[in-house]
Order: sequence, then C-alpha cells, then structure tokens
Amino acid sequence: MAKAIGVDFGGTSIKIGVTCGSEVVEKAEPLPTQAFDSPRSIMDAMCASIRGLMERHPDAVAVGLGMPGWVDFYRGVLYQLTNVPVWSQQEPVREIMGEALGLPIVLDNDANCMAYAEWKLGAGRGMENIVCLTLGTGIGGGMVVNNRMLRAKNVSCAELGQTSIDYRGKVGTFGNIGAVEEYIGNNEIAAYASECYKAAGIDKAPAECTPYLLDVAARAGDTLARGVYRDVAEKLACLMMNVMYAFAPEAFILGGGVAKAGDLLFGPLEEILRRQLFPVHAANLRIMPAQFGADSGLVGAGLMAADYAAGTLE
Repeated sequence: MAKAIGVDFGGTSIKIGVTCGSEVVEKAEPLPTQAFDSPRSIMDAMCASIRGLMERHPDAVAVGLGMPGWVDFYRGVLYQLTNVPVWSQQEPVREIMGEALGLPIVLDNDANCMAYAEWKLGAGRGMENIVCLTLGTGIGGGMVVNNRMLRAKNVSCAELGQTSIDYRGKVGTFGNIGAVEEYIGNNEIAAYASECYKAAGIDKAPAECTPYLLDVAARAGDTLARGVYRDVAEKLACLMMNVMYAFAPEAFILGGGVAKAGDLLFGPLEEILRRQLFPVHAANLRIMPAQFGADSGLVGAGLMAADYAAGTLE
C-alpha cells in the first residue's frame, strides 16, 4: 500500500502522521488545537508539520484531513469546527492546503475517517453496514451503508452526537434540543460526576473527574464513579437504540477516550440496549471497540488519502 499523510484533528490536539495501510509509520509532535487564533494559523501550523514529514517521506502520495466539523466532502470545504471557537467561518481547506503542499488533499469529517479505517481494515472489515461512534470532546458518527460511506451532497451527515435523546433537554450548539453530546462529551461527563460527588458530600472539581480518572476510581471500588459510567451507558444506549431501529447495522464500533473504559462501559451498555430492542435486533447485535483505538482517525485519514490518490476512494 502507498504511504500517505493523515491528520486527526481533535478538540484538544491535532495528530499528524505518515501511514501505510493500517501502519502508522511516523508521528509528528501533536499540535495544541486551542493555541491558535484563526483558521489560517491552524492551517499554517498543520502545513509546517506536514512538510517536515514530507521531507522524510517523499514517497507520500497525498494528505488526508479528518476534521470534527461540518464538511463538504465533495468541494473540500470546512464550514465550522464545533469545538474550536476561532473556526466559525467557511474555509476552502482543500484548495488552500493543496496549493501550500503540492499534494492531493482529501477532507472529511474525523468520524468518517475513523469509520473508513475500521470498515476497510479494522473491526468492521467484511461488513456491509456499520455505525462508528467516537466518544471524546464531542460525539462523532460515521456510517457505512451497503458498502459505501454515507455522505450528503453539501454537508456532513451521520452527525449522531447532534441527535436528541430528550426533546425537553439541554440545548445543543445549533439549537438542537437534547443533543446527546451535551450529556456525554468528556467535559459534560466530568461536570456531571463533580455534581454527583458534591451531592454525596465529596468535593471534587471537574478536572478531577475526567473519564480516565473515573475509570481508575471505578476499578478501585468507587461505586459513585461506576454509577457515572452506567449513566453514560444509559444515554449512549438511547442513541444507539434509535439508530438500531432506523438502520439496523451489523455492528456498532466505538472509539475515542470514553470507549477506553472497556467493560466498565461496554457491559452496562449492552445490557441496557438489549432490553430495548426487538428480539431479532438483539440477537444480531454486535458492539465492538475500534481495532485501531486512538489511531483510528489517523489511519483512516491516511487510508482515505492513499485511496483518493489512486482513484479508488469509496
């Protein structure tokens, strides 16, 4: 397989690396997402990092950008980055970075990149219909339908983190009421856990209640931390139930930081979800961790780039 450069753009850091199929050959130093003051300064920093990799890997054929915002895949335009306040306007990313780097550029939503990697080479290999969810700063979604990535004409679709689990609930970024990422994004989990501890007479700031620290506490016997993870599972199960009835995928593949909790999340999630499904759905249910873990987005962006350069991108 050809080498390519992948970019996995997260709310906290921007990971950039050289990939070859499922292998990450080299990673650059991550860029701190929130350290920049404009879209152009972000693109300039990404280009500088990519050029360093291009010098050491001149056989890289293309660059794949996985970005967590509203993307027009076909025009290579990014409208907005949901969790990056300075990027609030439309930018022709493919055109700008293509001219700067002199390589073919493919731009897609970051969760689509994760789904592409898992479908082509990972946990979903050989399946025709899958749903991938990234559980991190926000909740991202990517769907494969009848062996094709699901893409809309003008803007990203399968934005499952923006779908509602409560029509009277919290208001999301775009006025969407009850958006699931307003409940189980990293920051929301930490804030909720802090409130739970406070109600129990324990003073813990949100910074002490990150998903990772809750995982550690739960495994050390902290029943409150375990309860928070069960609450996360209940809310995630509501989302997945809706998707199951609308689409009936062969598998849900979960990635991102929250999914690293393993059985702490997957155990209650499967139990809660099965109770809400038609028997045929429940019998065929598969919930799986992403095979490539934290590198799913990077591998997928690189794989998309290589396929784009070869004219075989699906």
